[in-house]
Amino acid sequence: MASLLILLGAPGAGKGTQAVRLSAALGMPHISTGDLFRANLRDATPIGMKAKEYMDAGKLVPDEIVLDMLFERVAAPDCAEGYLLDGFPRTLPQAQALEGRLGPQDKVTVLELRVPDEAIVGRAAGRLVCRKCGATQHREFSPPKTEGVCDACGGELYQRRDDTPEVVRERLRVYHEQTAPLVDFYSAKGLLASVDGSKSPDEVFQELEAALAERG
Repeated sequence: MASLLILLGAPGAGKGTQAVRLSAALGMPHISTGDLFRANLRDATPIGMKAKEYMDAGKLVPDEIVLDMLFERVAAPDCAEGYLLDGFPRTLPQAQALEGRLGPQDKVTVLELRVPDEAIVGRAAGRLVCRKCGATQHREFSPPKTEGVCDACGGELYQRRDDTPEVVRERLRVYHEQTAPLVDFYSAKGLLASVDGSKSPDEVFQELEAALAERG
């Protein structure tokens, strides 16, 4: 039996930050489907090459291929007791397909970070990304000790072009259309706990830990 922890929340709600903290606190591998894609494409694995065919043709990679990639990863020994999913599922069909791949004894817990759209737009304006290691910091919430320098590796921090208000609002529109229905899907199954993601990262983490403790 494995414990699967799924983080839900709009782009910019703080899922990445909290995923790293939860992964460390729980001793649970943090699996990002974006990272899996990059690794499989880089290493030219059979699954990666299948995905590349669709990408080269300008098509969306089918959910089944994404799931093959994911379940190949979670078959590794470090995921035997559980793992944390960040960035998947993104749609109702993906959630249903994921459910079909899980064993009857697998335990699923879904944590939703709720943050108002305008707060997310404001957050994006202050987000900084490291060119070297990809870590994220924030001018207001987690300012670097030295301006422009990543606390984690000393690399250069920069602001992504897609963190402009217009782009962020479009990403939020897509989220509400495609991913928000998962809240009702998991809530109806009694698997969802929601926390206020607009608080400070430390407060949000404490609420997430409390929600997990409540669910045993």
